[in-house]
Amino acid sequence: MVSVREAANPLASSVNGRSQIEDRVAAGRIPWAGPLLLVTARSALWLALQSVLALIFLAQHRPDPFRTAGQWWPVYANLGALGCLLGMRFFTRKEGIRLQDLVGPIRLRWGRDLFFGLGILVIAWPCAMAGSCLAQMLVYGSPAKTPVAFVLQSHALPLWATVYSLTVWWVIQSAAEEMTYQGYVLPRLEALTGRTWIAFSIVLFWWSVQHCMLPFVPDWRFVAYRSLMMVPILVFCMAVYLRIRRLSPLNIGHWPMDLGVAIMTGTSLGAAMMTGSH
Repeated sequence: MVSVREAANPLASSVNGRSQIEDRVAAGRIPWAGPLLLVTARSALWLALQSVLALIFLAQHRPDPFRTAGQWWPVYANLGALGCLLGMRFFTRKEGIRLQDLVGPIRLRWGRDLFFGLGILVIAWPCAMAGSCLAQMLVYGSPAKTPVAFVLQSHALPLWATVYSLTVWWVIQSAAEEMTYQGYVLPRLEALTGRTWIAFSIVLFWWSVQHCMLPFVPDWRFVAYRSLMMVPILVFCMAVYLRIRRLSPLNIGHWPMDLGVAIMTGTSLGAAMMTGSH
């Protein structure tokens, strides 16, 4: 049975459309384990990767090994994305669909998805700035007290890490993130719970928490700030997805934001190398 929303939007009636997912849930082809595992997987994998790297640095007698390990997040983050992609591939096979089906229809004619994605970017950027300012005031009381410099401070990483961050990290990061939370988890929790708001709340919480794991800093204020700052932009992006049920425009809007992070991080890496050369 096709819902009113899907009837108004034929693109939403793809194999990843709401009614099709509900049919597979009813047939027992979508277990709770899949979406519940994937919604927490990125955060768990990133924390585990930082911890393993910290143990290696501890064995090498490096100072402050956990913090030093966190500086490598532009490199190890994609391992977490890879883990999620493998998990989604496993569960989508059980559903009888392909991993790429999570993306949904792509509309490239006349640049439709390109312009749609750029429109998403234009609206999302102020949401991100507003979220950051609001989180700073709520958690620290003043933007001046926010330790955002830790994420973008000068890191003494090798040149190849900078090149990787600028050319590979952001491409994989954005696409895997949208596919995990929106293409896979959100519509399946929606079908499993029978309530859009429940699925929305679960995904919003874990998607927000994910951002305090790159890198993880054992300080409750930093964790709260990094999580709360993402709420406005994530609410906006999730609302867009629930309307269109396609990832292509959202990926296009997401890529420039992660590329900007890669550029800022790469600039700080370069500064660290220049400082170290003197």
